[in-house]
Amino acid sequence: MAAADSSLSDNPRTFSRRPSAQASRQAKATKRKHQASSEAPPAKRRNETSFLPAKKTSVKETQRTFKGNTQKTFSPKKHSVCPSDRNQEERPCIKTSSLFKNNPDIPELHRPVVKQVQEKVFTSAAFHELGLHPHLISTINTVLKMSSMTSVQKQSIPVLLEGRDALVRSQTGSGKTLAYCIPVVQSLQAMKSKIQRSDGPYALVLVPTRELALQSFDTVQKLLKPFTWIVPGVLMGGEKRKSEKARLRKGINILISTPGRLVDHIKSTKNIHFSRLRWLVFDEADRILDLGFERDITVILNAVNAECQKRQNVLLSATLTEGVTRLADISLHDPVSISVLDKSHDQLNPKDKAVREVCPPRTGDELDNFAIPESLEQHVTVVPSKLRLVCLAAFILQKCKFEKDQKMVVFFSSCELVEFHYSLFLQTLLSSSGAPASGQLPSASTRLKFLRLHGNMEQEERTAVFQEFSHSRRGVLLCTDVAARGLDLPQVTWIVQYNAPSSPAEYIHRIGRTARIGCHGSSLLILAPSEAEYVNSLASHKINVSEMKMEDILCVLARDDCFKGKRWGAQKSHAVGPQEIRERATVLQTVFEDYVHSSERRVSWAKKALQSFIQAYATYPRELKHIFHVRSLHLGHVAKSFGLRDAPRNLSALTRKKRKAHLKRPDLHKKTQSKHSLTEILRSEYSSGIEPGVAKVKKQNAPGEPGSRPLRPSLQPTPCFGHGKTLKWRKTQKALQQDSKTSQKV
Repeated sequence: MAAADSSLSDNPRTFSRRPSAQASRQAKATKRKHQASSEAPPAKRRNETSFLPAKKTSVKETQRTFKGNTQKTFSPKKHSVCPSDRNQEERPCIKTSSLFKNNPDIPELHRPVVKQVQEKVFTSAAFHELGLHPHLISTINTVLKMSSMTSVQKQSIPVLLEGRDALVRSQTGSGKTLAYCIPVVQSLQAMKSKIQRSDGPYALVLVPTRELALQSFDTVQKLLKPFTWIVPGVLMGGEKRKSEKARLRKGINILISTPGRLVDHIKSTKNIHFSRLRWLVFDEADRILDLGFERDITVILNAVNAECQKRQNVLLSATLTEGVTRLADISLHDPVSISVLDKSHDQLNPKDKAVREVCPPRTGDELDNFAIPESLEQHVTVVPSKLRLVCLAAFILQKCKFEKDQKMVVFFSSCELVEFHYSLFLQTLLSSSGAPASGQLPSASTRLKFLRLHGNMEQEERTAVFQEFSHSRRGVLLCTDVAARGLDLPQVTWIVQYNAPSSPAEYIHRIGRTARIGCHGSSLLILAPSEAEYVNSLASHKINVSEMKMEDILCVLARDDCFKGKRWGAQKSHAVGPQEIRERATVLQTVFEDYVHSSERRVSWAKKALQSFIQAYATYPRELKHIFHVRSLHLGHVAKSFGLRDAPRNLSALTRKKRKAHLKRPDLHKKTQSKHSLTEILRSEYSSGIEPGVAKVKKQNAPGEPGSRPLRPSLQPTPCFGHGKTLKWRKTQKALQQDSKTSQKV
C-alpha cells in the first residue's frame, strides 16, 4: 500500500483536470496543478477529489468542443471517439438526429382495384407470311433472332407496306421499332431504280433522345446487312457538325436524327435535301412535342413539304396526347389508327375495324388509358422525407448486393439529383474509406456497380454509359427521364422512381424499361406521406399498384453486420428486432451525413441538389398541385434526405446572386421561375448539342467533384468562353448597370 501510495503521489498529473479544461482556462488549470503538487495532500484523498469531478465535467466539455468544432471544420469524424470511457462517451458524440421521431403518420393506402388495359404481345404469325424479301426474312431470323411477330407488328407492317399513313399506339417494349423499320427496308430495296448513296435521304426518322437515335440506327444497320447499297446515318447533339456534314455530303439514304440537330443542319448545311424523301417517321411522337419542340417540328415539316409533297407518314408512341393528335392532323393524310388492346376491347372493336379505321378524334378517356405489360409487377412504398435516402440505399443493397444478376434503373427529377446520389453512393456504399459495407463481403460488393446518365453529360460519356449498361448483367443506373423513352435496356429487373413523375404517361414510359417483349420485371414508386393520394390518381388511369412496407425494405440492414456500429461491434449476432433496425438505419444515415459534412464544398453541393429538387417539385402540373405542393414539404426533413443535418437557411442565396445580372430586364423573364427551371433541366436532355454555354461549363468542372457542376447554366453570372471574352462580357454588364442607374435617375 505504501508503494502504491507513493507511486500515486509521484505522478500527480495522472488525475489532474487538465484534459477536461477549456483552452481559455489552460493557464489557470496549470497554476492550480502546481499548487496541488506543492501542498502534496494524501494520495487517496487526491484521487477521490480529482477523478470524480473530472468524469462529470468531461461529458459536458466534450459536447461543447464537439459542437464548436463541427461548425468550424465540418469534420465530425475527428470527434467520433471521446478521450475518456469509450462505451459511455461515444453515444453523446453522435450528431445525427433521430430518423424515427417527429415524422408524419404514414396513411393507409386505399387502393381501388382496377382492371389494367393489357395487350397480347406475341402472336403465332411468322414474318415469312408477309411476303418480304428472303434475305430480309433470313436477317430477322438469324441476326435479330426473331421468328414470330408481335401484335403491333402483325397489324402495322401490312398496312405500311400498302403505303398508308398510320398512327400506331402500343405498349412499351412491344417491338414498334421493327414495325416501321421492316416496311422501310422492304420498300427501299424493292425500288426499280437502284438507290445510290448520293441520292440523299429516302427515309427520315425523328426520335427525341440521342440514346434512342443510336439504338434505332443499330437496328436499321442490322436489317440492312444484305442490302449494302442502302446507307443509314445518324445525326444527334454532342457530335461534331463537321463530320456530320461530311457524311451528308457523301449521302445518307435512311436518316435518323433528333429534332434540334436536324433543324441546325437545315439552317446551316447546304448539302441536305429532301427531294427524294418517301418516308417520314415520328418515333415517340408525344415526347418529341414536349418543351417547345413543336417549333422544331414546324421547321422540319416546312423544309420537307417545300421539296417533297408525296410521302408516307408514320407516328408511333406508347401514349397518345392531344399534341400527338394535332400533329397527326397536320402531317398524316387519311391515316389508319392502329391500337393493340386486350380481349375485352377487341370484342368491342374488332381487329379488322381497328386496323382499317380512319383515325377518329379521341376522347379524354381513350387518351388516358394506358396499356401495361402483363409480366410487370408494380409496387409503391410510402416513406417519410427523413428516411428517403436510407430507404433508397437499403433497397439498392437488398436487390443488387444480396441477390444475383439484378439490374436496376433509378429515375430522378433533375441532373443535379443524379450527380449528387451517384457520387454519394459511389463514395459511401463502395468506397473503402467512406462505407462500412466495403471489405465485409468482397464477393457481394462487386455486384454493386453505379452508372449515371443525364442530359448534362458529354456525348461520348453518355454513349459509353449507355453501351456499358446495355451489355452488363448487373448494375444500377441513376438517370433522368432522358432514359425513359424507347430505350431497350436488356434484362432490367427493377425500375425505381425516387421522384414521382409529373404525369401518368411518364410513369408508363419509366416502368416500360423493364418487362419488355414478354420478360418479367418489377417497379417501385417511392412517395412521401403527403403524396399518398397519387396512388388514386394512377388508379383513375387504370394503373394498379401494390403496397410495399418501408420496414420490409429496411430489414435488409440486419443482413450486414457492418451497419451495427461501434456500440454493437463486440456483441454476438442475435435476432434483430425493430429497435436495432432503426439503430442500423441511423448508422447508415450517419455515414451519409459524415461524407456530406466532411467539407464545405460538399455541403454546398448538397444544398444545390436540394435546391434543384425544390425547383423541380414546383413544376408539377396544376391538376397535381393538391398532391405535390412546395408548401407541404418540411424542409428540415427533406434536407436529411440530402445528408444535411439542418435545414439550410440561405437556400435561395445562390439563386439571388445568379439573378442580379438579369433583374434589369424583367421582360425577358415573364415566365415563372418554376416553369423556366423545368425547361432548362429537361430541355438540355433533348437539345441539339450546339449550345456553347452548356458545353463549355462542363469542361471546367473538376473531375470527380460534381459539386462544381452548375445547377442552371443559363443563369451563371460568368460565362465560360475564355479569359478575354469573359472580361469583355463583364465590362458589358458594368456598362449596362451604369446605363440602368442613369436611366433610373433621369
